[in-house]
Amino acid sequence: MTIPAPTRNAALAHIADFTPHMGARYAKRRNTDYGPGRHGAVSCLSPHLRRRLVAEDEAIAAALAAHGPEGAEKFIQEVVWRSYFKGWMEHRPTTWTTYRDGLERDFEVLTKDRKLRAQVQAATEGRTGLDCFDAWATELVDTGYLHNHARMWFASIWIFTFGLPWRLGADFFLRNLLDGDPASNTLGWRWVAGLHTRGKTYAAQAWNIAKFTDGRFGPRDTDLAPDAPALVHEEPDGLPDRLGLRIPLLPDLSKPTALLLTEEDCSPTLPDGLTIVTTATLQASHLRSPEAVAEHVAEFERAALRDTSQRLGHSAVKMRAGLPHDLAKWAAQAGARQIVTPFVPQGYVRDWLDSAQPALDAQGIALTEVQRDWDKRIWPHATAGFFKVKTKIPAILQDAALV
Repeated sequence: MTIPAPTRNAALAHIADFTPHMGARYAKRRNTDYGPGRHGAVSCLSPHLRRRLVAEDEAIAAALAAHGPEGAEKFIQEVVWRSYFKGWMEHRPTTWTTYRDGLERDFEVLTKDRKLRAQVQAATEGRTGLDCFDAWATELVDTGYLHNHARMWFASIWIFTFGLPWRLGADFFLRNLLDGDPASNTLGWRWVAGLHTRGKTYAAQAWNIAKFTDGRFGPRDTDLAPDAPALVHEEPDGLPDRLGLRIPLLPDLSKPTALLLTEEDCSPTLPDGLTIVTTATLQASHLRSPEAVAEHVAEFERAALRDTSQRLGHSAVKMRAGLPHDLAKWAAQAGARQIVTPFVPQGYVRDWLDSAQPALDAQGIALTEVQRDWDKRIWPHATAGFFKVKTKIPAILQDAALV
């Protein structure tokens, strides 16, 4: 299975094609990584869901219509995991800033430690000598995609077998994954390392890899770390503090408006009555990492934003997230008194908008956001482990009128 084109129409067509497989077949086969070009057991829609070319509730609605709540249970849970991670990091925003600052320190160490630099380079170039790991590294770089189970094995081997800094591995993923998302990526690596569910790690095991790669790989037990001790020493005080959910500033319908489109939501639902005087698409994927981000990631973002502005019928200025004061300059030149954008959660786009806030304040331009009802339903429950959200899924679906 190939990843659909970065347009809403392509994503909707792909949902229609995959809907028959969202039930028992998905539940049975979703954990098996059949290899590049053979990912037909999973939807491969994560790059589109990440940018909301299609929304989570749209994919879930299709699954429910075809298979019902019980038949579609596993598919629904996998979709909700993405929303859960988003909400969890919104409650604990310092998780992202700690990752970002720690990554900067890791890169500083990398410049001074020649041995570590060579080890990281061998891992990211698929030259470790461990066949399965090297194949996954190559697939990631070549295609921008990895099966979720392969991501878990890869992260576990990176951390516990090779002993490499986990943030450098997370950065490697974020630079190359088409569906790279600050919350899902950061928290996924933290989960493997025993930092998300405190002390509980994910240990890659030879039998598990052999079984769930359909026999493509057969590592020996001695190829992998014999144990996986949690990296709790990195956060001796426990989980980051839960600060509560940020309440966005809502648009004022009386003000001339600049519409800002980002890859955080490529199917925005905007309030009626806005007077939009200018529209811009913000290209920000280069902010994912201090290192060079894969061109296929940047191109997917550009194409998704182009599709978004065309569907809205707006002629959009193409803005690259560079100097933060450019945002205020663009809005002021068009005579806008506020910027409206779909809600931007914690991550590199949020960082850039925060850095642009002083210039906006100086110009008297408000930065307002429109938040989806789906997030409002799930995020308040995303305060602990996934189980808390999982138990709320039936009520959430009912409240969203999906069942």
